[in-house]
Amino acid sequence: MSDQTIVITGVGLYLVGMLAVGYLASRKVRTAEDFVVAGRRLPLWLCSATLMATWLGAGTVMGAGGAAYTGGLLGVIADPFGAALCLFLAGLFYVRMMRRLRLLTIVSFFEGKYGRAAGLIASLAMVAVYVGWTGAQLVAFGFVLHTLAGIGTSSGILIATVIVLAYTTAGGMWAVALTDFVQLVILIAGFVLILPQVLADAGGWEAIAAALPADTFRMTPSEPGLASWLDYLRAWSVIGLGNIAAQDLMQRSLSSRDESVAQNSCYIAGVGYLTIGMIPVLLGIIGSVVLPGLEDPEFVVPQLALQHLPAIPLAIFIGALLAAIMSSADSALLAPASIIGENLFPAAFRDATRQQVLTVTRWSVPAVGLVSLVIALWAHNIYNLFLDSFSVLLVSLLVPLTAGIWWPKANRTGALASMICGLAVWVGAAPLWPDLPSDMLGLGASAVAMIAVTLATQKADPPALLRDNDGEVVPLRDRLGILKPFGGRPGSTPGDSARQER
Repeated sequence: MSDQTIVITGVGLYLVGMLAVGYLASRKVRTAEDFVVAGRRLPLWLCSATLMATWLGAGTVMGAGGAAYTGGLLGVIADPFGAALCLFLAGLFYVRMMRRLRLLTIVSFFEGKYGRAAGLIASLAMVAVYVGWTGAQLVAFGFVLHTLAGIGTSSGILIATVIVLAYTTAGGMWAVALTDFVQLVILIAGFVLILPQVLADAGGWEAIAAALPADTFRMTPSEPGLASWLDYLRAWSVIGLGNIAAQDLMQRSLSSRDESVAQNSCYIAGVGYLTIGMIPVLLGIIGSVVLPGLEDPEFVVPQLALQHLPAIPLAIFIGALLAAIMSSADSALLAPASIIGENLFPAAFRDATRQQVLTVTRWSVPAVGLVSLVIALWAHNIYNLFLDSFSVLLVSLLVPLTAGIWWPKANRTGALASMICGLAVWVGAAPLWPDLPSDMLGLGASAVAMIAVTLATQKADPPALLRDNDGEVVPLRDRLGILKPFGGRPGSTPGDSARQER
């Protein structure tokens, strides 16, 4: 049997296995709540695994590897460092309250706190983001199959689309969580295989370190000036802050068994992500020495695997790369589908039944997938597509979300002003000040508008109380994610029916 046959057979078995897991998960789905938030029953181990696997996608494995190849650690501040920061911040400041609200989507938070107009803006922003992010994952899938298995890039993208659509449409959040766990195990196994092999073939770390530029491990800007430091702040913020308001993160928190699981899974996933996510970064840095002059640096990790691994380990590593990509792609598909089914569809059809919501949510998965497929066939740069997608959330949703949880005065008028000003400045600043990061300017405008307009309209627009999925006012105590014993009873969930503290 030829090496290519071994590789293709291994990949085929992996993909069939993902379909089987998706089919088994589909048997757990009876209601829209099962499909969107896994019936709110995810235990700590599964919630942590699906969070970590979702983060470890194409942006980390290929995008960050390529960014480290060209820019060292300073090139990968956004991912994995900013992404790990996002998980820690979410666990500390956000997810306990989101789980207490017992919502199905993060858009429902904006609808409940700020009204339908805010919910509509949040819905459109979220759907746009995830269409772009899904496209990035599909691009990466096609690149991997083309580079390592000899399959055409377009054919690889089509294969990825069909497989991910099939199991996500069938099983929803249950399928995503279970396949994420399997994919995470395969991913870790693949990285454990490749890093020591590449290091050994390169003569060890000392040989690599001696050939690296002096600033390879620098993590602060070397150039003075406002523009340089704003770009640096952007690198930390686009994912580190922008992704806090993302549906895929909050969907796992809403799916968790209780508030403690939601909180602790963020911390576990953050530590795990930073640990495993550094492996493609190190591979990218090693590749800059052993594979100089690559035309496309984002191919550095696949190229290292192709040149340093024999057939069977190579098949395992390809499975690991595909696992990383698919674990993010399925989440990126389910997130906008959940918003379309749970928020946009009921807003258009007020008398929709829960069964109709489930049907629309399920079939929104392939609809979003087809749009993402078009983007995937057109786009090229994975890392930039990944980062640019989340700028939308950073400038429009982060500030109103944070204010809604932590500032009792936050009101509808202030939130709408914050969303609109953030988006307007982000769009308008790019052509006016091309040397400055427009998303950071948009974030600043969003914060200023939220504070100024909220304070100016307190009497005309009194703030709404936070209410859970049953319309009950929730308490504000115990919002901070201070470490508690794993598992056990929900942190504050028994108080959901109590009056909200002021």
